Amino acid sequence: MPTPELLDKLLRAAGPSGNETAPAKVWRDAAGAFSDDVRADRVGSSVVRVPGTSGGPTLAVIGHIDEIGVHVTHIEDSGLLRFGEVGGWDPTQLVGQRIVLTTRDGEVRGVIGRRPIHLLRGDDRDKAPKTKDLHIDVGAADGDEARTLVRVGDVGVIDVTPLALRNDRIASRSLDNRIGAYVAGETARLVAAAGGAPGDVFGLAVTQEETTFAGARTSAFGLQPDVAVVVDVTHATDQPGVELGAGTKHELGSGPVIARGLSLHPAVTELLLTTAEAEGIPHTVESLGRATGTDADAVHATGIGVPSAVVSIPLRYMHSAVELVALSDIDAAVRLLAAFAQRLGPDLVLER
Repeated sequence: MPTPELLDKLLRAAGPSGNETAPAKVWRDAAGAFSDDVRADRVGSSVVRVPGTSGGPTLAVIGHIDEIGVHVTHIEDSGLLRFGEVGGWDPTQLVGQRIVLTTRDGEVRGVIGRRPIHLLRGDDRDKAPKTKDLHIDVGAADGDEARTLVRVGDVGVIDVTPLALRNDRIASRSLDNRIGAYVAGETARLVAAAGGAPGDVFGLAVTQEETTFAGARTSAFGLQPDVAVVVDVTHATDQPGVELGAGTKHELGSGPVIARGLSLHPAVTELLLTTAEAEGIPHTVESLGRATGTDADAVHATGIGVPSAVVSIPLRYMHSAVELVALSDIDAAVRLLAAFAQRLGPDLVLER
């Protein structure tokens, strides 16, 4: 199974939280190929609408398009750059990485360095580095040259490209959560190809999930859909160190993960489960207490409230440069949500 062209383009576009312009344009260009109703809002979120056919509930399929990254906080006289995190990093993931910064004059590439192990003394050798112990080296001779290349506040991402692996698996940065944005767009495309669903279907690629949930919150407020399904990633349980109960086991290739949780709407979740079973779509189930850790935490409590569900893709090595997924799980999520949209009829009861 080759990597879908749209997903590949989304993964290659740099778009840390708050600076998602490049992947958002890729997403909207693709949506414009099957819909005349594609738009963006003031926080950078994108939406495509597929008109309904018979007065059914409106459905929003939501994936966030931002990724974690870095931002320049200080330019030293030596020409080295100090930086902070955009979203949550394990700093050990950053040591020795190549970085690409987005500046007003284009891309600037560099590397992330720290003191060599030869110069670390005592307990420092055994301690995990902190972000403040690292710096970005863009090859500038001094601070004056560095300041002609980069400004404080410029953002960047790890400089890697998608890697196709065996068994239809791919590794890349930003799979969290270009996957969700891709699934949202592809769901809308399949619904459009089928001639629509009972109600309007909105595919959304929202911004700033890794930092503020702003895109999901403003989009849900603006659209006020009857039903929302947030698509994100969850930890695959088939890597060392991930220990969950047998009832919440979700390995690569086992299909999308349908969440049950306190803030999630039981009728929407049950309809997802019924759809997966009826369509023969492989899936697993996870149970979430309190917050989901996804955009659903903002969406379900926006406005008068939005009945919400969460569908996730099993992913290894979250928040790293080598996040890894099975393409079959992404494809199954698209098929699940397209079929789910067709089952959202006017008789759906959403009172709790």
